Order: sequence, then structure tokens, then C-alpha cells
Amino acid sequence: MANRSLNEIRKQAAKFISEWRDEPGEERQQAQSFVRDLLAVYGITETKAAAYEKRAKRSTTGSGGYIDALVPGLCLVEMKSSGKNLAEAEQQALDYIDDLTDAEAPRYVVTSDFHTFRVLDLHDRTEGAVQAFPLVDLAVNAEKLAFLAGYQTRSFGSVEQETASVKAAKIMGSLYETLEKSGYPDHEASVFLVRVLFCLYADDSGLWDRDLFVDFIEDRTRDDGSDLGPQIAMFFQVLNQKVKPGHLDESLQRLPYANGGVFAEPISIPAFDSEMRNKLLDACRFNWSGISPAIFGSLFQAVKDKTARRQLGEHYTTETNILKTLGPLFLDDLKTRFANEQHSVQGLRKLRRDLGDIRVLDPASGCGNFILLSYRELRALDLAVLVRLRQLGDTSELPQMFFTRDDLVVKPEHFFGIEIEEWPARIAATALHLADHQANQAMSLELGMAPDSLPLGTIETVHVGNALRTNWADVLSPSATTIVVGNPPFKGHRGRSDEQTADLRAVWGRDDIGRLDYVTAWYKKAVEYLDGVAGGRFAFVSTNSITQGEPVATLFGPVFAAGWRIRFAHRTFMWTSEAPGAAAVHCVIVGFDRGGRGATSPRLYFYDTLRSTPRSEAVKEINAYLVDGPNLLVEQRRTVLASDLPAVTMGSMPRDGKNLLIEPDQYNEVAADPIAMKYVRPFVMGEEFINGQKRWCLWMTDLDPKDVQRSPVLKKRLDGVREMRKRSKAESTRKMALTPHLFGQRSQPTTPYLGIPSVFSDRRLWATAARLSGDVIAGNKVYKVDDPDGFAFAIMSSAMFITWQKTVGGRLKSDPNFSNTLVWNTLPLPKVSDKVRAAVIAAGQKVLDARDLHPGRPLEDAYNPDAMDPNLVAAHHALDRVVDKAFGARNTLNSEADRQRVLFQRFAELTTVGQLPRK
Repeated sequence: MANRSLNEIRKQAAKFISEWRDEPGEERQQAQSFVRDLLAVYGITETKAAAYEKRAKRSTTGSGGYIDALVPGLCLVEMKSSGKNLAEAEQQALDYIDDLTDAEAPRYVVTSDFHTFRVLDLHDRTEGAVQAFPLVDLAVNAEKLAFLAGYQTRSFGSVEQETASVKAAKIMGSLYETLEKSGYPDHEASVFLVRVLFCLYADDSGLWDRDLFVDFIEDRTRDDGSDLGPQIAMFFQVLNQKVKPGHLDESLQRLPYANGGVFAEPISIPAFDSEMRNKLLDACRFNWSGISPAIFGSLFQAVKDKTARRQLGEHYTTETNILKTLGPLFLDDLKTRFANEQHSVQGLRKLRRDLGDIRVLDPASGCGNFILLSYRELRALDLAVLVRLRQLGDTSELPQMFFTRDDLVVKPEHFFGIEIEEWPARIAATALHLADHQANQAMSLELGMAPDSLPLGTIETVHVGNALRTNWADVLSPSATTIVVGNPPFKGHRGRSDEQTADLRAVWGRDDIGRLDYVTAWYKKAVEYLDGVAGGRFAFVSTNSITQGEPVATLFGPVFAAGWRIRFAHRTFMWTSEAPGAAAVHCVIVGFDRGGRGATSPRLYFYDTLRSTPRSEAVKEINAYLVDGPNLLVEQRRTVLASDLPAVTMGSMPRDGKNLLIEPDQYNEVAADPIAMKYVRPFVMGEEFINGQKRWCLWMTDLDPKDVQRSPVLKKRLDGVREMRKRSKAESTRKMALTPHLFGQRSQPTTPYLGIPSVFSDRRLWATAARLSGDVIAGNKVYKVDDPDGFAFAIMSSAMFITWQKTVGGRLKSDPNFSNTLVWNTLPLPKVSDKVRAAVIAAGQKVLDARDLHPGRPLEDAYNPDAMDPNLVAAHHALDRVVDKAFGARNTLNSEADRQRVLFQRFAELTTVGQLPRK
């Protein structure tokens, strides 16, 4: 049977009080009887569930003694005669714990002198860790010992619960490894492990009588494991039988009917040996009631991967990160409503009806952690509503006799998922059952009654399939109360498989998908899915690249055009992937609703560092770049938006198979050829530009054809260029074979110019541009601009520019990737006066002067944020103040967010390109 309701426990506690209140309380004669009767109050009646008079050694004295009672992994009970000091008894109990195995070590210590109880929670480090009450008040304090009946008392999302989940996943990983070595088929191993998980959890959580599964294995199977497979198969089969045959073994007769599909599918019987049996028993000795279904599901998903198994627990999706999405998307609103309706019976009833209308869909559900936490949080809120209604004297929402599933308004079948792989989908469905039981336990503790967790309801809401090829409406018909949420896979244009690229093209309905990340397909599908629905909300965890560079307009343009606004957003932070061992990635969370009258203000979450706790602000509007500013989309321009800025062009592309380039170790060979040396010029790409490294090229725009015949170096290298270009698949490159002495694309000034590397380090506070002489050839990883007076240098070296670059520009990995068309040509610098221009140029010259204090120091060292020269820092800050004013700042700007607001205001004033109506 399932764990006892609190009402039943209170009834049994009243009988216990009546039987023991007048007893003398002699430890030697009565302790064991007292403890047995106490455990029976909570449904522990089997002799094997608890060990009595267990020998143990005291850690402080080394002397031996006896533990009065031990429920392994859960509770140690130490009795003293009436009137004895219970604090001393507690210390004695703690002394014994060091002598216990990890599986035996309890979470709780209960001491009693027959008239008083003292309960210590070893996982609670607060003042509430110890609770004491008299025997005569046991009935009214029954919940303080409810852990004996398997009730969950842990704080959701606690470190303790996360630690327990990690340990549990490692145990399951070990079990899977033994099955894998035995040759058991993969699919059937998945089904088998999910069933074992259910039984382990049921043993410890009060889902059925304590330790039914472990007792069956210990008592009804051989030590060598030879009959373990058939016996477990029989155990599973009986759980799936509504009516039990009369001839069954007594231990099987006590099994409840599980239902729910967990034990329905026929699978072959695994072969066990003694080692495998011992591993299963080790798993049984762990206390499974302490796991978080959401966290454990993430970890359990990885046990089938050999590499991931070795790294279990190193990375998993924490509940805190998941709630960053669920909270601002819909939970926070509901909790605010609850707080505001505390004294309104009608308001609370309406809230409860609304909770029952919510449907949640995760179209990339994995092991279901988003739907699991959604279910848990909504059940908890529903319970809080019921408790408050009862406090207000309203019991109309409570059944007269007992709760059934039909009385619930928040049900597991309201939570849907689409998952491409069967294994995590199966975990998700099973974990929903576990979460449902935990919610029922919490309800029983608060209200004294709850639906029976067994037999399980049927959960068929987690669908196996490719979400991008599935009609989401076939899984869940959309409505105004539909919530779409999840953490879809991130795959950039270089990391996608052919199948994923085909998925992306199919969803977007075009072959040219440019640099769109795979995750953008879920946004497109969500908009289509909720089209025509008055309401609905959706949010996804995504790579931060979707809010940077060229893809922004492609993705967000259709979303905004369909009437959605950004309801909340977490700016870039570090998200730990669900897969153990997977690299943490730079993520954003973007949530949408349709706004409208009465809508809450958008909320923007900022991070001081990638791993810090976010701070949030209510803002007027959040645009596609996750900035508090006008809802604008910045697209590439062929010409500069700001009339005072000169054009920037890309450097020259060799396209030579490295035959026109001269590395340091090749220089002496070329230098030995005086004819070749006539054409040698300094050459810079991004690395040389930043690091000050030496590199050269053959620049032969004025080549004398006779020199090729006279120079072995030139002849060999030009032959190499010709052959490389002839073999190219690109027709344009093959045509270049006719002129092997020239760079494939040439764009080189003859006078001094400003060089700009194509990539900036994300760690640097300012961009690293520098003047170059006309004889230094700029490669295609360096941009160039004619800047005779230094105005472009000053603008490029300002905080305003690097802010614009990091906001609207793309990235190479995590580093800002410069673009003349997307970044420079769109920079919204207003027209400046001659006076302002002169001030900007002068401030820029001060930056150059500060650099000159260390001649020969490469830009990489000069702009190392951990070791910048204070003079250079001061010069940049002075430049920033001048440039900020040139952009129209009226006050001192102290942050990136401040500058972003100014930049988008100027952009809105200078252009209507990409502009959308304000919501």
C-alpha cells in the first residue's frame, strides 16, 4: 500500500499515546517495544525494515554499544529511561553513526525518554534542525516524524537533494554498465533500468510498504544471482496485474497494482551473476526518496554513454537555471496573484481554476526537466491555494472524504513533451510519476489527505519524434493558456549534421538559411504553432549567437511581425548543459508574450559576470539585442549611416596556397634572392596585427616579367600559386591562375591608413586599431580605412564603438567579429560640429601618446585587461567622455547598458531601416 495519509497516522498516533502515556519508561525492558510500536504508527511493520539492538562502536571512546533501532539510510532511534538527558542520548547516537556504512548512515536521529521526543535533522544546519515535543502531543506533531512513512521533507532544489541525485545517477550508471557487459539489448536495458528505478524509489518513498523490492531480492533470490533475472521479471509482472493470482508467494501478494505503463511492455529476462546481484543490492541500500526527479532525470539520461558515465555529476542542469526560464515566463505572475488574493476567497478560487487550465509543452524535452519543474511548482501553488482557502474557512474546494485524481486541477497529463530519442522520453514519463508522488505527499502533510499515487495514472504526453518534423498541434492543441518552453539543441552553421541542416531549411521554408543556428527553428515553429491563438507564451534557452550579428533580423523580424514582444530576457550567462561532461556554453533566455493592455513591464536580467547571480530591472521595451531600447533590427548597409565616418574596406586576400606569403623560417631563403627581395613587403593578418609578429609577402603589382625567369624563388612560388588555383573548385579562383603573381583580391592603399583586426578579444575593454604605413600589406583578416586626421581612430577606440560591436556584431566563438557592413556602416554617430570633431581627434591622440610610452609593446600586451598601463586607461576614459557626448549623451555613462540605450536612440533617429512599431 502507499504511504499512510497524515490523518491515518494521527489516528494511529492517538492509539500509541493511549498505550504508552502511563508506562514507567524503563530503557532495558521497554525500549524495543516502544520503538516497534512507534514505527508501526508510520507503517513500518516488517521486522527487516529496522534493525534493533545493532552493535556499534562509539567514535569518541572506542567502546562498544548497541543502537536501539536503525532504519538504514533514514533514521537512528536512541532510547533512554524516563527523565534522562536526551541531549546526552543524542550525542551517543552521533557517536555511533561514524561506525555505520554509507548506506546505513541516517539523516535523522530520534531520541526519547518515553515521555518526550527529540528529532534532529542532520542535513539541516539551521536552528530548526532540532525539534522536541511531548509524547502526548505526538498526534498533533505527527508530521515531524512523517519521514518514517516516506514523506519528502527535503527542500526542493537544495544542495542535499542535488547531491543525492548525483549519487543515485552514479549507482544507475554502474548498474547499466553491468547489463551492457552481459550483452543485454540496449532498448531492453533502458526499460529494465527505468523499472528498477521506480522500484527503488517506491521502496524508500512510501509509494508502497517499505523495502518490498530489496526484501524480495534478498529473501527470494540466490546469492549467485542465477535466478535473479526470472524472479525480477515475475516481480515486474505482478506489479502490472490488477488482480493477483491466489497462489502467489506472500511477498508478491503484498505488491500493489502499479499501472501507468511502466511495467506493461514485455522484455527479455537479463542474466545475472553474483557481482550483478551485489550491485543491485548496493543500489537498494541507497535512500532514493531524496532525489530530485528533474535533476536525476538529467543525469540518468547520460548513464548509457560511456564517457558521460565517468563524468556523472560534473555537469547537470540545476533547478535554479531551469527556474530562470519558468519564473518570469509564467510562475512569477501566478505567485504574485496568489499573494494579492490572500484575503479573497473568490480570487483564490479563480486562481485555482486558472491553474487547471494551463498546459505546458516542451518541444525539446529531453528527460523532461522543464515539464517536471513546471508540474511541481504548479502543484505546490495549487496546494498553497487550498491551504489558504481552508484558513479563510472555505472548504468548497476540498472533497468531503478523500482526494482522488479527479479532484486535482493540476495533473501530470497537462504537461507535454516532444523528444527525438526514446530513452530520455521514457525517463521523462517515469519521472513525472515520481514528481506526482512527491506532490501527493506534500498535499497529505498539509491537508491530511491526497490522491493515492498507485495505481499510476497513464502518462502518454511525452511523444517520441523529431520536433522539427512534427506538427506540435497533434501533440497538444494550442490555446490561450498554452506555455511553450524548453532548451533546444544549439548547433551553429559549422556544427550541424546534414539532417539538421535539412530540418532547418524545412522549418524556415528556404534553402538559404545563412548563419541561422539550429535552435532558431524552435522559435519559428513556436510562432507558427501559436498563430491565431489569443494568448500563449513561449521561451527558450538559446546560444547567445541568436542575438548577435546577421541572424538577428532574420529570426526576430518574423517573430515581432507576428505580434509578439519580448516579455523577459536573460542576457548572456554561462549555462551548464544537461549532458554530463558537456562544455558550458554562453546562453541567453528569451521569453515572449503578446503584450497588450494590462501586460506586465518587460523584465531584463543582467549578469556582472558570466557565472554571477542575475539582477533584474523592469524596462520599457526589450529589443532583439536584449537591450532596453527601441525595437529595432540592425541590418547590413553598403554605405555608412554616419556622414562623418569614412568607408572601411577589407584588406587583400592572397588565395595563393601560402605561396605568396613568407613565414619567419622562410625569410632567409627569400632574402638570399635579391630579385625576389625587390617584391617583399611586410604583411599583416589579425595575429600579426595584434601580437606584433613578423610576416611578409610577395607584392608584385609592378612585376617585371623577366624577373620571374631570373629568380628561382619567384618561379617556384608562382608555379605553386598557379597549380593551387587551377585545382580549385571555384571558377573564379581558377581564372586567377592566369595571374599567379597577384593576390586574388587586392585592396591596398599606398599612403598610411588605419588598420582594424577582424576579430577582437572579448576580454579587452576597447577595440585595438592602429595606424599602418602604406608599404604594410593588409591581409583579408584586417580592415582598413583612410584616416588622415585620426577621427576614425578615435571613434574606433571608444567604449561607444566596442559596445555597438559587441551588441549588434557577430562573434567568432566568443570574440567580437568586426564587420564593415553590419557594425561600422550602421554605427549611429550623429553629425558632429567642427569643435566636437577636434575634441574627439585630440582625445584620440592622447590614447596614441599613452601607447607611445611603451614603444614596441604589441597591442595584445598593451590591452591586456589584467595589466593595462594606468596612463592608457586614463586616456581611454577621457576619450570615452568626449565620444559619449558626440553621440548625444547628456549624462555620464557608466555601463554598457547605458551606452546601448543611447546608441539605439540615435539609431532610431538616423534611420527607419528595420524599425517596427512600439508595442
